[in-house]
Amino acid sequence: MNRRIAPEIRLRPRSWPSVLGAMALACVAVVGLRAVTSRAEAARSGGPRRTTVLSSKTYGKPATGDLKKRLTPLQFDVTQNAATESAFGNEYWDNHQAGLYVDVATGEPLFSSTDKFDSGTGWPSFTQPVEPNRVTEHTDSSFGMTRVEVRSSGGKSHLGHLFDDGPAPLHARYCINSAALRFIPVAKLGAEGYGAYQALFEAPKPAAASAPAVATAAKTETALLAGGCFWGMEELLRKIPGVIETEAVYTGGKTANPTYESLHDGSTGHAEAVRVVFDPRTLSYADLLEKWFFRMHDPTTKNRQGNDVGSQYRSAIFVTSPEQRKIAEEVKARVDKSGKWKNPVVTEITEAGPAYRAEEYHQKYLQKNPDGYTCHYLR
Repeated sequence: MNRRIAPEIRLRPRSWPSVLGAMALACVAVVGLRAVTSRAEAARSGGPRRTTVLSSKTYGKPATGDLKKRLTPLQFDVTQNAATESAFGNEYWDNHQAGLYVDVATGEPLFSSTDKFDSGTGWPSFTQPVEPNRVTEHTDSSFGMTRVEVRSSGGKSHLGHLFDDGPAPLHARYCINSAALRFIPVAKLGAEGYGAYQALFEAPKPAAASAPAVATAAKTETALLAGGCFWGMEELLRKIPGVIETEAVYTGGKTANPTYESLHDGSTGHAEAVRVVFDPRTLSYADLLEKWFFRMHDPTTKNRQGNDVGSQYRSAIFVTSPEQRKIAEEVKARVDKSGKWKNPVVTEITEAGPAYRAEEYHQKYLQKNPDGYTCHYLR
């Protein structure tokens, strides 16, 4: 099936529920995870956490009447009544500016853009608070499940929830409502009284001239992944913490120098794929597959993703080494046995061959065309 008649044609992306009651569950449903306190503890032990206290200033909760005057109805409902705002339509889910996120009710500093990542859930997500003890955790048994609610320490504002499916090494995901936050750009930190946090955004100072220079070559690894239309795949993959570079490619076939047009009838054998260059010190190959690849497409449909039908849309992992094959087979087996997919996983694992760069208009397509077609999202 040819889903794209011409590169300039744009189709509207999938719509998302807007009912607040349903969205309260979506932060869990998107990933199929029921986080409990013990699992949150495991997330917190995943790696080094920020322990430096940059400011000793304390914050208290204002009177309810004052909050009703200063906050919008949504901000008040979220922070004071633990409501949940809609995904993707909120203010900060896609904010990439450098700066500080503070409690909208009290101004208490909570999170830094240096710890923000794109989780694919449609809410702002962070790996840790800006300082220890700025965020408190509480058991939340609403909606028939047990989750970890997070609140601001001083104002007791409801912020969101903590899950254990974040990026390595911490594996924590603070899923936060934009309505609970106010964003302060780096340029305004001093003027608004947050100068103590400026250091978070400053580049490391160069070593002293007398110190011997030590050359350290950055080690990277490459993955070659296919899971349907490479527009949607690349858009999700490029935002993963630890990913350095992505490229839309054609691979796995028998024809040299294939084109998009030549893939339509499946005769070339190529799949639409994404070449992913990543830093294994931040993102392991196993996590790339298990936490991201197997969640961003349906690995149980053979030669199909959504409305896209044909062998070029197959699910495949093209391994570049025996170690990658071993890891890929282990991860596939775990996913298959996890019960998260009702049908068997059919993802093929095969040796990587030549990968041909796709036409330029395919590269970072959804970055260039935000309303373009995609059937990919994190399950």
